[in-house]
Amino acid sequence: MEEGQVASEATGEDNARIDAAWSLIRTGLRRDIGAKMFDQWLKPARLGEYCSFSQTLDILVASDFSATFVAGQFGDRLRLAWRAANAGVRDVRIIKAPDATAPRLMSVPVEEARTEEQAPAAAASAPGFRPRHAFASFITGESNQLAHSAARAMAAKANPRFNLLFIHGGTGQGKTHLLHAIAEDFLTHSPAAPIIYMSAEKFMMEFVNAMRANDTMAFKARLRAARLLLIDDIQFIAGKGSTQEEFLHTINDLVESGARIVISADRAPQSLDAVDPRILSRLAGGLVADIQPADIDLRLAILEAKRSVAGDPPVPDAVIDFLARAIRSNVRELEGAFNKLVAYGQLTGRKIDLDFAQSMLADAIRANARRITVDEIQKACAAHYRIDPAEMRSKRRARAVARPRQVAMYLSKKMTPRSLPEIGRIFGGRDHSTVIHAIRTIETLRRDHADIDADIRALQRKLEG
Repeated sequence: MEEGQVASEATGEDNARIDAAWSLIRTGLRRDIGAKMFDQWLKPARLGEYCSFSQTLDILVASDFSATFVAGQFGDRLRLAWRAANAGVRDVRIIKAPDATAPRLMSVPVEEARTEEQAPAAAASAPGFRPRHAFASFITGESNQLAHSAARAMAAKANPRFNLLFIHGGTGQGKTHLLHAIAEDFLTHSPAAPIIYMSAEKFMMEFVNAMRANDTMAFKARLRAARLLLIDDIQFIAGKGSTQEEFLHTINDLVESGARIVISADRAPQSLDAVDPRILSRLAGGLVADIQPADIDLRLAILEAKRSVAGDPPVPDAVIDFLARAIRSNVRELEGAFNKLVAYGQLTGRKIDLDFAQSMLADAIRANARRITVDEIQKACAAHYRIDPAEMRSKRRARAVARPRQVAMYLSKKMTPRSLPEIGRIFGGRDHSTVIHAIRTIETLRRDHADIDADIRALQRKLEG
């Protein structure tokens, strides 16, 4: 149906009369039922077919659930409003739009438009998002690049190729940060769009309370009105049968209506225990993006970003390097350690140096301590390059053996507290100058050869994991 037509049976006079009446009816309904209820249910409704013979007008909504709810809650009110408007409409049918192009966008009354101009501030504060969790403050690296890119696409104004995004990763790796960032960016281009963010635990509690109060319809209506739904830590609905059933219906209805859905968990969909297979299938059918533990380069980048805005006292490079290597469990703990260090320095007025950092963060360092040994490094490098571990201590200088040995020496210096002479002795009684030469060689190769750099990163992740 073309813009400016109500239906093929309607005349131009019918069009103008019905358009004018619809604008007045919308303004009246918004005033009578309240802006929040109107915006959730009736604002998205569009005019469809009009039959001049039966004087019946179709009002189109996004889903079957919306059609049932609007008909039950507002059907009589809409019929009375249309009859009172003397627009030639005696009856209305509230139905799901047959396709995405069927609903016809109507002009918004002046009174309603003024209200929407004020919507951005109200919408931005209502969901309770944390502005500090923005994309601008999310530091990316190899371990989280896919999840970050997918989150950006989900938040963009243009419709993404997928409308369900599943982000999984360990505790403190940045999943919640990305959910808040998606919501904040989405609000910039759709300030009046209903957005709901909640943990899976809150979803479960609200649903149970709604059942106890015999008011599940209101709970269903609120969730299904969302144009962006964000659910954090979905693993907590495991084993909760009725909650899972409602969650599945919610997701299905939102997907059908074209809403965007972002869900996070601490593991991949196929690894979620005691979760309905239908839910797992739906989750796996979206885009699944994982966040791996931050490698040493990403940890350094995160600390550098925090140092750039921390102010006094200054945090020297040696302390940044120490923190990145000592706190490996997760990003949240790494940032917490940095914040604690700076706060202590500001409160005591003491200069931040390596001794101060080691003293103040002793407990966190002990909790993260998993001593990596030179022997572990030798075995990991031998396995990676497919050579006999005994070659690490041999005198052979063949390139196929010498290069893995140099990599192992380089990692031994970077990842253990051993001195250069100690490392040399463990590698077959070599001099410390040999170790220095190996370290410098690998540093140069990492800069000039992407494959060598990739090998080093892979070995570091394996050893730290």
